[in-house]
Amino acid sequence: MKIVILDGRALNPGDLSWEGLERMGELEVFARTPPEKVVERARDAEIVLTNKTVLSREVLERLPKLRYIGVLATGYNVVDVRAAREKGITVTNVPAYSTLSVAQLVFAHLLNLTHRVGDHARGVREGRWCVSEDFCYWDFPLIELAGLTMGIVGYGRIGRKVADIALAFGMKVLAYKPSQPFPTPEGIEPAFLEDVFRLSDVVSIHCPLTPETEGLVNAERLRLMKPGAFLINTSRGPVVDEAALAEALNSGRLGGAGLDVLSTEPPRPDNPLLGAKNCFITPHIGWATKAARKRLLAEVVSNLEAYLAGKPRNVV
Repeated sequence: MKIVILDGRALNPGDLSWEGLERMGELEVFARTPPEKVVERARDAEIVLTNKTVLSREVLERLPKLRYIGVLATGYNVVDVRAAREKGITVTNVPAYSTLSVAQLVFAHLLNLTHRVGDHARGVREGRWCVSEDFCYWDFPLIELAGLTMGIVGYGRIGRKVADIALAFGMKVLAYKPSQPFPTPEGIEPAFLEDVFRLSDVVSIHCPLTPETEGLVNAERLRLMKPGAFLINTSRGPVVDEAALAEALNSGRLGGAGLDVLSTEPPRPDNPLLGAKNCFITPHIGWATKAARKRLLAEVVSNLEAYLAGKPRNVV
């Protein structure tokens, strides 16, 4: 049985082992696969694993041996699932592996926005403290999280973990989930979407990308936010209207934004957020801690083992 990984470098740049997959068949790993090479590389494979390499209907029609697609991620929009079903191809994904790491990055962004650690450390390195007339200095307002309100849009696994951490910081938590009302632990208040934007000091986005959520964070909702409030997005880039967010930041209405995702990745040089005021962008790394990637790879192996045993799991 031939197993082909089309874009293995993101998951495993060399610090993990493919051993679990190697023992199940003839494994061929490509670091990246451009669109024009997908059919050529996957033609003889019964098992194809992909992270971001697109498997469209047209591609699937040209892969007659293919029986199983394992998505090396939670989101599976890179696969034409309907076409796969029509052809009897099982498609699986890996949910929940990155919950802890993404929640951690939310607060990495928030703590950066509230203490600007990188900026102050850079100033010290450049000699600013050495010539200070006082024993300390700060260039930006320093903000304490305790007592502030964290608004969470999307109260799934990651949203719940972010809420837990916010409570540990002494924050108040408002949570929005489309299926209102929904049960929440003590200290977390269910709220309507507009109220989350209107009442929160920090809004953190944790909803999947669907036709309903695309552009959910638009100019109208950004105008509802408190002056100086922060926006964090570690979900999917197209959930945010990027031009509207850039305008809100550049005008000074918002205090800042921490983003791990953009509408196009890698971004185009003309993306308005790249140069927006107080906008801090990381290159989609929330999922990428070694611990999270190790869990991801273990689940990929388990998914394939279950499929080969006739009991497929995490089927989408």
